[in-house]
Amino acid sequence: MRKLLLTMAVLILAMPAAQAASIRPIGSGQQGHQIIYDVIEVGLAELGYESGEMLTGSYPVIYLSVAQGDADYTAVNWMPLQKQLFEKSGGDDKLLNAGPLYTGAMQGYFIDKATADEHGITSLDQMKDPAIAALFDTDGDGKANLIGCNPGWGCEKVIEHQLDAYGLRDRINHDKGEYFALVANAIENHKSGKPIFYTAWEPEWTNAVLVPGKDVVFLNVPFSSLPGIENANTKWKDGRDPGFAYNDNYILVNKQFAKANPKAWTFLDGLRMPIADLDEAAHRINSGENGAEQIKALAKEWIAKHQAEWDALIGKAKSAG
Repeated sequence: MRKLLLTMAVLILAMPAAQAASIRPIGSGQQGHQIIYDVIEVGLAELGYESGEMLTGSYPVIYLSVAQGDADYTAVNWMPLQKQLFEKSGGDDKLLNAGPLYTGAMQGYFIDKATADEHGITSLDQMKDPAIAALFDTDGDGKANLIGCNPGWGCEKVIEHQLDAYGLRDRINHDKGEYFALVANAIENHKSGKPIFYTAWEPEWTNAVLVPGKDVVFLNVPFSSLPGIENANTKWKDGRDPGFAYNDNYILVNKQFAKANPKAWTFLDGLRMPIADLDEAAHRINSGENGAEQIKALAKEWIAKHQAEWDALIGKAKSAG
């Protein structure tokens, strides 16, 4: 018996350590966001975690999945744009906002600069003029066709609200198909000299192709108005008003997971990625560095660029809990 026990003890000591806990991310499937998840995966691996297969879904599904514990986190969570999704999914009782990962994210309505200059268009309110709206008509009904946001996105609700608030429902069609397919078509139309009308945000690769101020211009809205927010203020400091509030992006984390994993929480809460870095990465991904291994390489390149801050954050996370 003693020999058997000794043998078992030796075998136990010789066994490899238990596998690291698996963390389940969820995202919308947008390729431009993948570098963020790859950076997070590297950091969590250094803390002893394994990242499970990426889950994908619409934003309402994403928020519910994190709240219910079907996923542990999502890396794209704009506040205040997606505040209603946060609250409807359980809010502070079930969710935590880590970060912010980056701050000062913008969004707005854009048209091509050539049409703006030729017709003196500076405001969304000018779409009330049938002649102006008809310039951006792509389906022959006389209304302007706005490339908007996918159903379920936070910006879809903003646009739908503003079409009514600004009295533009009869002048603008909100095209809500697959955004990136629609904007790719707009880019081709722009190359052909045709007018284009779309919404865009930062960080995103479209800004590197349709450069604000050079290729396109953003339109002011007549006044600030956001769904569910009284006395909304979307004005910039210089007086311009794009209609969308500046947003900070947080990593949305399941509250129970955060409490049970202080090392992971400390890392997610402390991670910072400047918008300029994400714009550059998104442009490189859109320009061809879009294979899974190529995006992982971009993530490692980003970490190396910020190695001192990275090492400090990993050290802090390892000492947590």
